[in-house]
Amino acid sequence: MATMTSPLRSVIGDKAAKVLAKGLELETAGDLLRHYPRRYAERGVLTPLNELAVDDYVTVMAEIHKVDVVPMRNRRGTMVKVVVTDGNGRLTLTFFNQSWRAKQLAVGQRGLFAGKVGDYRGSRQLTNPQTQLLDDEDDERTVAQEDMLAKLIPVYPATAAMPTWNITKAVRVALDVVDVGLDPLPDELRSQRDLLGLADALRLIHRPQSREDVAAATERLKWEEAFVLQVVLAQRRAAAAAQPAVPRRTVLGGLLEAFDERLPFELTGGQRDVSAEIFRDIGRDHPMHRLLQGEVGSGKTVVALRAMLAVVDSGGQAALLAPTEVLAQQHARTVRDLLGPLGRAGELGSGEISTRVALLTGSQSAQSRRENLLDAAGGAAGIVIGTHALLQEHVQFADLGLVVVDEQHRFGVEQRDALRAKAATPPHVLVMTATPIPRTVAMTVYGDLETSMLTELPQGRMPIQTTVVPTGEKPQWLERAWERVGEEVRSGRQAYVVCARIGGDEVEDVLAPLTTDEDDEETTRRRPPAAVVEVAPMLAEGPLRGLRVEMLHGRMPADAKDEVMRRFAAGDIDVLVATTVIEVGVDVANATVMLVMDADRFGVSQLHQLRGRVGRGAHTGLCLLATEVPAESPARERLDGVAATLDGVALARLDLEQRREGDVLGAMQSGRRSSLRLLRLLRDEDVIVAAREDATALVEEDPTLSRHDGLVSAVRELVDTDRADYLEKA
Repeated sequence: MATMTSPLRSVIGDKAAKVLAKGLELETAGDLLRHYPRRYAERGVLTPLNELAVDDYVTVMAEIHKVDVVPMRNRRGTMVKVVVTDGNGRLTLTFFNQSWRAKQLAVGQRGLFAGKVGDYRGSRQLTNPQTQLLDDEDDERTVAQEDMLAKLIPVYPATAAMPTWNITKAVRVALDVVDVGLDPLPDELRSQRDLLGLADALRLIHRPQSREDVAAATERLKWEEAFVLQVVLAQRRAAAAAQPAVPRRTVLGGLLEAFDERLPFELTGGQRDVSAEIFRDIGRDHPMHRLLQGEVGSGKTVVALRAMLAVVDSGGQAALLAPTEVLAQQHARTVRDLLGPLGRAGELGSGEISTRVALLTGSQSAQSRRENLLDAAGGAAGIVIGTHALLQEHVQFADLGLVVVDEQHRFGVEQRDALRAKAATPPHVLVMTATPIPRTVAMTVYGDLETSMLTELPQGRMPIQTTVVPTGEKPQWLERAWERVGEEVRSGRQAYVVCARIGGDEVEDVLAPLTTDEDDEETTRRRPPAAVVEVAPMLAEGPLRGLRVEMLHGRMPADAKDEVMRRFAAGDIDVLVATTVIEVGVDVANATVMLVMDADRFGVSQLHQLRGRVGRGAHTGLCLLATEVPAESPARERLDGVAATLDGVALARLDLEQRREGDVLGAMQSGRRSSLRLLRLLRDEDVIVAAREDATALVEEDPTLSRHDGLVSAVRELVDTDRADYLEKA
């Protein structure tokens, strides 16, 4: 008998298995049985065509009455219009740019047609419906009686080569011949939580007789996803707690105390509380693994710097890893400015107690690089800041005690591990992100980390007003937006203009749905988004003539980028036209206005990060989101959501609701599909919280899962070879 790990070809044959592997990445019997229906259609075959309701998803059985091929009015291409009947009513099927349908769909044939009911000039229609022709009596009897006459019809994520009804047939075969093996959920857990066994859950989710069957199966399978994942994370936390580390305790009269005395502002209560948590963690004899998240401008850098100084006071070094040269250079400037003479050890005018701040980037001069490498290796530099250049083999530390990873989501696992490996004993690790993370996401994506949150903004931080500029509906608004930018600059302040691409040799065309006219619902190519190298001269010669307009983007040499940022920070540039290279870390207090071109091309969190670059000084910030997408579109709803609130956590939830979570074990970095199939990190918070509690208790009682063979197999499947490396290193 086949098992869940059996090759799919041994269950359903080579031909079907190849199609499923190519189109849906289903390789084993388990992959197929874990390919769950995305929804269930009611018995559409029994719905009379003259009673179809608009917006209902239906599957109907009907006979083809008429087939016409007609040209589209406003674009090149053709439509195939098919009229079908059930003897009482009629329904129009419309296929765009699928001329082959005219040969496939012959008058007199019967078939199954599935789709969402629409209305066109008073007539019901299905647009690009899924289609299954019934070629003979056997096919009709098999499909109609066994599948379509079921009360609920499973509708699967499918491909053109493998429509949902063919997946249904393959699943039916697998359910009959596959032994699902030991249940990953322990018996006592299933009993306590009133959950189905695995075999029953798989049968009911694929062949339910009622909505109650679907609910029970879904609940059990969600629990399994959450529980197995939380067991893996609990094991990681236990393994981290068992590692040795050098305690880094704060000392009296050290750099940290001197730094606090010279701070030109008062720490917020949140900064003090989070610092206390970090000091407690790094003072222990096992490594800290803490996530520090917080709103844009909440003061994470100061908290991280205080932690680094505490480590330096204890005789160790701290390394700060940043994703870009612009951000690394900004961090180095900020840290040096905050430290003043405390960061200039060995120089004239240095403090009595002091250290050095070394910067390592890929584009430094050979002499600067040599000096900084020596300072890091010899221990003269207590704080070393850099990009990926920190990870190179010849970069060494005298005593690396703390690793700070800024905007960690931009780094692969191997990169983070390469830096940690430079320490003689496991260093303490502080992971920072300015992208607020909903609670359940933090419990899964960062489930092996303790979490600290900064929500309180420093005193005097000005609010940011955000407005959507609908250039498609009201092009005059863009003219007014440029006027507004000019008004800010002429009042002595500065501005950012953000573009989605640099320009030049980039791939420029992107596919996106257009607004539809009355006979055309196809997708087509949009214009490429605005580019920095095109917008900057246009502004300098047009609406912002007379202002000092310059560019900043990732293809510029590092020294040129640094020079532009220095001049912008010094007030020598009025308007900086840039890509998202300014998204994080850039701190220019005099910048008060930002205009984001083609704002619909950016994600919610990215827009929140970008607008955090303005309003950092004494004046209110203004962020203008220019877009040509129509008001009813999902992209416009996303922009309206950003404009409606400055609450980063609320926006993070909005962002997550509009996209898949990705693989919480890091597979986004290796291109694998998500390990979450039914579980949703926002909607299923109660399941995740309960599963975490149960998983933690089980791992504390049985760390090696010696009494849970089914769970061991599930963990092993989740943590495959690639992910095993991830877990070891993360």
